[in-house]
Amino acid sequence: MLNFYPGPSKVYPQVRDYLTMAYDEGILSIPHRSERFVLMMRDLVGLLRKKLNIPQDYYLFFTSSATECWEIISQSLTPHKSLHLYNGAFGEKWCQYTKRLRPDSYGQSFGVNDLLDVPNIPVEDDTDLICVTQTETSNGTQVSMETLLKLQNQFKDPLLAVDATSSMAGLNLKFIRADIWFASVQKCFGLPAGLSVLVCSPRTLQRAKALNDRKHYNSLVFLYEKMLNYQTGHTPNVLDLYLMRQMLEQLPLIKQVDQHLVKRAHDLYAFFEEMPGDVRLLVENPEVRSQTVLTLQAPDKKVQELKRVALTHGITLGNGYGAWAKNTFRIANFPAIEDSEYDTLLNFFRAQYPA
Repeated sequence: MLNFYPGPSKVYPQVRDYLTMAYDEGILSIPHRSERFVLMMRDLVGLLRKKLNIPQDYYLFFTSSATECWEIISQSLTPHKSLHLYNGAFGEKWCQYTKRLRPDSYGQSFGVNDLLDVPNIPVEDDTDLICVTQTETSNGTQVSMETLLKLQNQFKDPLLAVDATSSMAGLNLKFIRADIWFASVQKCFGLPAGLSVLVCSPRTLQRAKALNDRKHYNSLVFLYEKMLNYQTGHTPNVLDLYLMRQMLEQLPLIKQVDQHLVKRAHDLYAFFEEMPGDVRLLVENPEVRSQTVLTLQAPDKKVQELKRVALTHGITLGNGYGAWAKNTFRIANFPAIEDSEYDTLLNFFRAQYPA
């Protein structure tokens, strides 16, 4: 079965061998305070910096999910309120989740074909963070590095936090364009779900130390103190950490991965723009189209039929999500999926819509 679902998505095929290696090497039962674990974590942090081009002065942490990162950001870095800029379901969920913890937080929506109008974004007093979803998985849009730079230059005091769940380890993110980045690993990392990476700027840690929140098991200052010795706050997903280290050793630098994905995204968009029939791209503005998640729109019954027929050909298409749940399907463009699998996918669509 070819899996184009945008998360959990296809894992790298090498993971199968690494799972056996983890068992044989006793990784599944090592103490997370042991020297062996610390050495593994030191290697992993170094590989993440090298392969993903993360600045040396940025801090790395590991949590269970991107959703947990929402919680950490709200509890440890937001004494008053945060502003959430969103155009889809996941950005809106982040806003709703935060408002349960910080009721004064607020959101500003924009259209799926719109660029963020940075100069006219209303930022209230005492706004601690501005929160952006870099790749909105629900609709296949993205916020560019140029837009993040504009936000950074326009608003000096609030921290800038970026949900990069569907782009980290796939695109060459410019980490200096924001203070906080986070992502779960079941997408571009090509790993099993149950782990996320949190990347924080020096300014973020200064804020965390000044607030000194220690009321929660995942308070950022506590995670920081433990990571000084390459340890996690509590027992982590040791298996996923091991798998990440093994995979990163084999993968090319992110610049090369990015070039491959961007080229493939260009070819996929060109194909679907020219394809006859009633399937069309949801996002019409090329400037805001995601490089890692494509969203196709069609009448409800046609979407269901296409997904059903695709399954009979051994192809899993991603369901629509949120407001587009019934009339769209999604296609992941993640590094673990091979070019030959996209050839099979496009041949399937050629057969459904002959010229």
